[in-house]
Amino acid sequence: VQLQASGGGSVQAGGSLRLSCAASGRSFSRYNMGWFRQAPGKEREFVAGIATSGFITYKDPVKGRSTISRDNAKNMVYLQMNSLKPEDTAVYYCAADRSGSAYYTPRDRTYEYDYWGQGTLVTVSS
Repeated sequence: VQLQASGGGSVQAGGSLRLSCAASGRSFSRYNMGWFRQAPGKEREFVAGIATSGFITYKDPVKGRSTISRDNAKNMVYLQMNSLKPEDTAVYYCAADRSGSAYYTPRDRTYEYDYWGQGTLVTVSS
């Protein structure tokens, strides 16, 4: 599967962005999907995930400010981010876990994901 992330940009603190991830292929609905981010000089970290079961998890720093969703008919996954903070500045990646059907909840380690998009840059200024 190929993933294409989009929707990043530059916003002021308190603003919102909606990231989108388009997936190719016919097996999208069988994958657990995740959003990760990587800030300069830091490791890539899990942000949010949505399983084939519909179960959703969020990393604490974005919990309450972000909403992940998927549209299996369109092969799309989204990340709505509100009340953005400067510490949210990072390159955001969508990823697909092809073992997703075996896991009710999304996994949160980078090595557990098989396919990655190219990333979209989010810059939040204070």
